Amino acid sequence: MSEPSTPPASTPPGDTPPTDAAATAPAPKERRRRRTGPLIAAGVVAVALIAGGITWAVSANSGSQANAGGVVDTTATVNVGLRLQPDNLDVRKTSGIALDQVLLDNVYEGLITRGPDNTYVPRIAQKYEVSADGLTYTFTLRDNVTFHDGAKLTADDVVWSYNTVKDDDSVNGHGDFADVSKISSPDAKTVVITLTKPNLGFLWSLTGRAGIVLEQAAKNDLATTANGTGPFTIGTGGWKQGDSLTLTRNQKYYLDAPSIAAVTFIYYSDQSALDNALQAGDLDVGSTTKAVAKGYDSKAGWSVKETSSSDVWTIAFNNQKAPLNDVRVRQAIRQAIDHKAFLALDDVSGKALGSPIPDTDPGYTDLTSIDPYDPAAAKKLLADAGYANGLDLTLTIPSLYGATVSDLLTSQLREVGITLTVKQVEFPVWLDSVYKQHDYDLSFVDHAEARDFGNYANPKYYFGYDNPKVQDLYTQSQETTDLAASDKLLAQASKLVSEDAAADWLYNSSGNQIIRSTISGFPTTNTNARLDLSKVVVDSAKK
Repeated sequence: MSEPSTPPASTPPGDTPPTDAAATAPAPKERRRRRTGPLIAAGVVAVALIAGGITWAVSANSGSQANAGGVVDTTATVNVGLRLQPDNLDVRKTSGIALDQVLLDNVYEGLITRGPDNTYVPRIAQKYEVSADGLTYTFTLRDNVTFHDGAKLTADDVVWSYNTVKDDDSVNGHGDFADVSKISSPDAKTVVITLTKPNLGFLWSLTGRAGIVLEQAAKNDLATTANGTGPFTIGTGGWKQGDSLTLTRNQKYYLDAPSIAAVTFIYYSDQSALDNALQAGDLDVGSTTKAVAKGYDSKAGWSVKETSSSDVWTIAFNNQKAPLNDVRVRQAIRQAIDHKAFLALDDVSGKALGSPIPDTDPGYTDLTSIDPYDPAAAKKLLADAGYANGLDLTLTIPSLYGATVSDLLTSQLREVGITLTVKQVEFPVWLDSVYKQHDYDLSFVDHAEARDFGNYANPKYYFGYDNPKVQDLYTQSQETTDLAASDKLLAQASKLVSEDAAADWLYNSSGNQIIRSTISGFPTTNTNARLDLSKVVVDSAKK
């Protein structure tokens, strides 16, 4: 499905289950900490350099390294358990984080990518430069990049790929190129992108689907096959729809080829099935609940790693539909929710937010004091809005999330006079009815993509939230080349969004990753959004 066609750019929410995937947890982090000034600078260092017109480059060597004294098993296949599976492989036309998670960085690549701490790292480009006015991006390509079919990547492939994103509103990432005026190649090694105005988020967009480079001459069916430039390929029979996806080492990768022979993502319909597979030894990596993870703390041959993420589990309100178009009703729902009770659930790990910006993203401010848990105040707000005798609402939720959260939410809202009818649907149905058609009252879904605050500045997004002041602040935050100023503007906009109760941000999830002790280099940050497995090492000496 396509994204809304007008800026600011918007992204579909993530669709990962609460204890999802191998995921090493709901994405991101080794240890959660509040973002400070230095961390902000590190997270967007390339953008911070815009004002100086800086050139940015890294070493070409990004391959895996074995631990000292270890014995690398180059024949190993790593089995990773996941909950969310793709319906097809078309990264250009299919929405949902399931494809990003396994294909970005592994199979498909862009000119740049994201490091574990969300820094910008050159990939297909060996270096890039941003002009002092923030309008011109110049990328110098590596010489030896080839597609999986053997064709050499050219600057023309990059120009064609990006013009397709720019010109075709059905392509994922189209909105991210709204400020692009021209994409050109002055010579065989250079690509130049010119913007109509500064856009602080443009480099970030290039690290996602909008930045993927495809081969112009390729004729493969993107829905069933993939022809990227990454460290892994999808061979014939690699994708077994409804069962698994196997990625095989690309021996001709232009950087260091992976040390493992393959990785197989195995999909499970529910968390219990994934837990059973871990217990049986069928998996090497998988994420589980905090209750189950305790059993692995001292289990021989396994380790438990805490992960953190940008995942914001969101109670979406249809701001354009009565009675949710009344701010008092939205505030009442927020005040009826005891967030601590959700964080105490066995299958939930994370922290309270109070706004849509997690502490891994620019603009984070602790806003948990806005609309705190207060059932009495919630009842008064409902009465003031004309619902003293109660209110009936429907919660539409992807069925893969289970019933734990919706059951507790139903119970809490009942206490203030709101009767909640839960409607569970398959995720493709959710994408069509809720995300695309905006046919819902309340919904619950994981917004997994980092730096997606622009959704609240886009009244065409499925929230239907329309605040011109928020839109203006967001626009200013993206058009400045001053990182500190942008951060402050985002924080101001986030506070307005929270005060308007545009949604309720139930929790920012973290996770519990179970991993075999033979494995090192498995990602522990942002894993619900992407799993770069190029540095995974299996040490046969530890078997």
